[in-house]
Amino acid sequence: MTEHVSTSTPTGLAGGATGGHLPPARFAYDRHTWKEIAHLLANLPAALIGFTYVVTMLAVGVGLTLTVIGLPLLAAGLLGARQLGKLERARARALLGVRVDEPSPLPLRGNGGFFSQLWMSLKDPVGWRTVLYDFIRFPWGVLTFVVTLTSLFLLWPVLPFIARGLANADRAMVRALLSPSDELERRIAELESDRGVVVDTAAADLRRIERDLHDGAQARLVNLAMGLGLAKEKLLEDPDAAATMVDEAHGEVKLALQELRDLARGIHPAVLTDRGLDAALSSVSSRCTVPVRVTVDLTERPAAAIEGIAYFTVSELLQNVSKHSGARSASVEVWRSSDRLLIQVGDDGHGGASLEGGTGMKGLADRLSAVDGLFVVDSPQGGPTSITAELPWRDRTEADASSGTSRTSATK
Repeated sequence: MTEHVSTSTPTGLAGGATGGHLPPARFAYDRHTWKEIAHLLANLPAALIGFTYVVTMLAVGVGLTLTVIGLPLLAAGLLGARQLGKLERARARALLGVRVDEPSPLPLRGNGGFFSQLWMSLKDPVGWRTVLYDFIRFPWGVLTFVVTLTSLFLLWPVLPFIARGLANADRAMVRALLSPSDELERRIAELESDRGVVVDTAAADLRRIERDLHDGAQARLVNLAMGLGLAKEKLLEDPDAAATMVDEAHGEVKLALQELRDLARGIHPAVLTDRGLDAALSSVSSRCTVPVRVTVDLTERPAAAIEGIAYFTVSELLQNVSKHSGARSASVEVWRSSDRLLIQVGDDGHGGASLEGGTGMKGLADRLSAVDGLFVVDSPQGGPTSITAELPWRDRTEADASSGTSRTSATK
């Protein structure tokens, strides 16, 4: 006896983002069963196209790897395999209700030259998983087509159950081989977020430099020009007044030069470029309002970018010690552990520092996160405070050294 089919539509299909389930398989055919049957019958032509493409791509690409065009052909074939995977995901969504996210496109534009883009395409995990999917789908496509077509005429009373079992195997293959890598997608999302932080930080620094120049040195230079103009007019009429104005202008020049030096030190201090973190941190600690013990245990200097981030991190943390901690003493320790540069700043103040306490700490955490660093705050109420920053170690290259020398020469 034929059972009645429910006409209600499920809120989500198996594998869907909504977390629902397919209705159970029944003797009577409903629309989900017909979709599964259509998918199984379409497996053969789809698998034939994919298998032919993959075999041709591998045969031509691998066969010509000894020539100049072999690897580029293989890389282009992997990019084409991505498009086949996109079509298979669309077919699975339409007929099986499998909801899988589309993988992120390869960031080929603006990513180095031809060879770096070629290498990125050749090691693309999404492309290779699609190749594996299309390769193993050919025998599976033949099997599902024959079984479904035979059952449609000979075993039609139990075909819904057969179709459900075969379709579930298809769903498992789509999820396993055509879904994006969770770790890779997470890493891409982190890098995109970090890139935004770096851009925002650079824009804020540029605005700060522009504001400091406009409000400081530029204003003094304008006053200097006006004072020298008045002194020039009074040079013949009142030499004594003109001499006084020249003396005042000389003082303005000294102040403008000092402000420019302070601004240059805020961009990249010369002592850091010339002598490294040990001397630079000793210099910045001398400006702290409490005694600071500095210990730098480094046998070599890190890359200039990492060195600069470490310096400004310690500088800002010592400013917080001076302004907010109420401490009597503080300490700065810097050392290398394997491929990481570790920084620890502590004080015996009243504590209570946190990432939510203001924009300063949060900004430091964002800056370190943008370069794969870590920022950990341990500051209970009543103190003491211990803040640990961790940066990736990158060796200093000749380019770093030469650019540092050029910067020093320009500053002088």
